This record gives sequence, C-alpha cells and structure tokens, in this order.
Amino acid sequence: MTPVEAPERTSTGPDGAIIGRVLPWLLALGGAVGLVAATALLVEKLKVLADPDHVPACSIDPVLSCGTVMTTPQAEAFGIPNPILGIIGFSVVVTVGVVLLAGARPPRWFWLGLQAGTLFGAVFVHWLIFQSLYRIGALCPYCMVVWAVTVPIFWYTTLHNVREVRLPSTPGVRRITDVLVRYHSTVLCLWAAALTVAIAQAFWTYWTTLI
Repeated sequence: MTPVEAPERTSTGPDGAIIGRVLPWLLALGGAVGLVAATALLVEKLKVLADPDHVPACSIDPVLSCGTVMTTPQAEAFGIPNPILGIIGFSVVVTVGVVLLAGARPPRWFWLGLQAGTLFGAVFVHWLIFQSLYRIGALCPYCMVVWAVTVPIFWYTTLHNVREVRLPSTPGVRRITDVLVRYHSTVLCLWAAALTVAIAQAFWTYWTTLI
C-alpha cells in the first residue's frame, strides 16, 4: 500500500487532540479576523481611488503606511486588488470553520482543497512580506493582521492533515510531525520572532530616529 492510499486515522495523544479541537475555531475566528482586515483595506483602497488625496486610517507614519503599499504594483499582484483575494479566501476559511464546528466530517478531497488554499495563502503572504520589507520599504498594518492569521491557519491545517494521513507521508514524516505537533506553538513563536527581527533590521535606520 502506498502512502497516498493509507487510510485516515484519528489523531492520538493529547497534542493531536488539541490540534483537532483548535483547528475549527482557528479557521472560524482567524478567518473572521482576516476577513475584517481585508475588507477594511479594500474600503481604504476604494477611498483612495475616489480621492487621491485621501489619507488611509492605517497610514500612521512613513513606515506604517497603507497608502504607500496600496499604490504599488505588488498591491495588485494578479491584476486585481489583493484585498479582494483576501475577502474571497477568508470567506471560504470562515465557512469551513463553521461547518467543522457544526460537526461535519468532510471527505479527503475537501481537506486537500483546504490544504492547497492555505498553502497558496502562506506562500503569497511571505512574498508580500519580502516585497514590503525589501522592495516597497513600508508596512501596511491591515496586511500585517492578515500575515498574523494566515500562517497559523496554514500551519495547523498542515499538521492536522499530515496526522490524519490525508497528505502523502511516511512513518518517518509522521514521527517528525508528532514532534512538531508537540511543539506547535513554539514553531509559531519562532516564526513571529524571525519576522520581528526582519522588520527591525529592515527599518532600523528609521526606528533609531525615534529614540
């Protein structure tokens, strides 16, 4: 039997159970937070289009400046404003979370679709992070909220799918996953710390002027 054909299994152990319980809430609440942030950013984008002199509420200083970010080509990576993609994506995520909280048990293809969507979101978010730090030279607070919810959604979805053998894996991969599940919050803390260091380094010259 190949890894792909392996039957699904129920997460075992307290850590696996935690992942299974947390994921629906994370999808519903994290998706809702991301949806609000994406909607707010789209509203500000429309205001700027209607009035070029409009200063977005999320433009606080030269670094924390939605206005700077939303006027760049990166803000429309696929030919439409990025917030529209966020509204669509997070609406799906919220719906999935609510469905799971209602007790539904979706088929494997459903989980694979969710995995593909969250993977796309995580890759896209990290591309935007790179662009913001090293190409645009400004940060969008609403975008940062999206970053903060997209990565955990991807992370816990992936852990859950590997443990439930919905993704191709081997015993060795599952052993590694068991370790990652045990330290699931540590991984997110390390990601947040790395992002904080990258932001501090990228805008160090500006930060030092505030001292």
